[in-house]
Amino acid sequence: MKVLIITGDLAYPLIKSVVADSNEDVIVHVADTQVAAFLTPNMIIKEVKTHFADQLDEIDLILVPGLIKKGTREITKELGIPTFKGSTDGADLAMVLNLLENIQLSEDKPADKLIEEEKRKEAFKIIDDFENDAETIEKLLLKPNNIRIGKLPVGEDFPMRVLAEIANAPFLSKEALINKCQYFVDCGADMIDIGMAAGEDFSDKVPELIETLRPIVGDRPLSIDTLNSKEILVAAEHGIDFVLSLDLGNQSKVAPTLKEKGIPAVLLPTNFTEGITPKTPEERIEFMQQLIEDTDGLKYVADLILDPVNSASIVESIIACREFHKINKAPMFFGVGNVTELMDADSGGVNVLLAGIGMELGVSILFTPEESGKTRGSVYELSTASKMMFLAKHRKSIPKDLGINLVAFKDKHKRNDIIENELDGIPQAKLSEPLKFVRDKAGSFRINVDYGTTVSDSKIVATHFKKNKADLVIKGSTAKEIYEEIIKKELVTRMEHAAYLGSELQKAEIAMITGKEYVQDFELFKNPDQFKN
Repeated sequence: MKVLIITGDLAYPLIKSVVADSNEDVIVHVADTQVAAFLTPNMIIKEVKTHFADQLDEIDLILVPGLIKKGTREITKELGIPTFKGSTDGADLAMVLNLLENIQLSEDKPADKLIEEEKRKEAFKIIDDFENDAETIEKLLLKPNNIRIGKLPVGEDFPMRVLAEIANAPFLSKEALINKCQYFVDCGADMIDIGMAAGEDFSDKVPELIETLRPIVGDRPLSIDTLNSKEILVAAEHGIDFVLSLDLGNQSKVAPTLKEKGIPAVLLPTNFTEGITPKTPEERIEFMQQLIEDTDGLKYVADLILDPVNSASIVESIIACREFHKINKAPMFFGVGNVTELMDADSGGVNVLLAGIGMELGVSILFTPEESGKTRGSVYELSTASKMMFLAKHRKSIPKDLGINLVAFKDKHKRNDIIENELDGIPQAKLSEPLKFVRDKAGSFRINVDYGTTVSDSKIVATHFKKNKADLVIKGSTAKEIYEEIIKKELVTRMEHAAYLGSELQKAEIAMITGKEYVQDFELFKNPDQFKN
């Protein structure tokens, strides 16, 4: 196949280098522009007609820069040659050329983004096909390492299930309870947990809690997190699907009822009634084995208790999981919130690492609340991490290039098409003194973010004030929607005010997407230099 690649002067050396080993017959043409992204369809048509008029019948395909603003339909129509967008990063063109026979390129979307989308679709198809294969699921449920909780198959042969805890549920209003549950469902939770209050008895509230949440969770299992025997028994009578937790102190009071009703439970190797908590892996396994014997016939998930970093010992707790799994293939429980909530770090990387460790250990349930700002989004992160680990396990690969990822604040690839010397010889300027503040006669704005349960449900809100009185509210899903409406309504007259609004609205959009708290006139992110010596 003869492929014509159109690029600019600055990117040419890189493009020429990366396509040198391609199996295709490639021509790299440098258009009359320094920056390839500045090319337009008309400019490209003119370039091709001028330089390749006698070769049009020989060219099978034209690839234009992925970053050009417009699509390529006009070029295809005018030249009669299929024309598509290449990659946004010139360094990825080799990959695009290698996949020409396997992908349908786009006239509107850059090729690398298209490949990412196809990989993502393929990844989710693998998971969906597995989850919808009823015959295979029934066979897997016959194995001792898998059980069904409610309607959900759980175990080592399935993706790790994410159990999201609504902490301190008895203290929440009905509206707050519903909103929290809906948020977790929208974030991808497989199961929802009603977190009770330690040392308290709210058994009288349990029926209402279950009744309130059941319509929101749908087919997802609903669990209760308490060691209070009375709360567990009331929950069992009102249709709870799963119990957290039984230990050597309360099992004799509740295990018979749970066995009778077929309700699975998490088993803890503790006796909180007597204040006993094992420390070493050997003690944890010994206590767990004793509890399994005492509750014989009960469907269970074993929780060897994941410890926070530098407390009892996260390493010892992981060793306990590994050693237990060698002798018992029952589903295991991983309380990842014990680590993320007690570490001052963004939760994303911590969650995906713990999910990977959990996958290697044979863990079946990843459990977390979202009780602090730094762990907001943990349910989504664990849901995504679970899928990543299932795909890695399925493909027998490391969790990389799977089609889905948790790269949020950094870039997976370093761009290679930025030319170091492109600014040589061009005058440079910098601000010598700040502009003097002058109030815009058209009015001022207060900007905030209305956070929904998902990003698509969230909105940026810009309230316009004229003479210190609110007279208009503009809502939108993007900064662009807001500032275009501001311009249309002529609500800004000064350039510095327009620049300021653009900056703040973009910060608000970033906050909305990332879950950061947006406060007007304050920075979203800390400067890492302040933590350096």
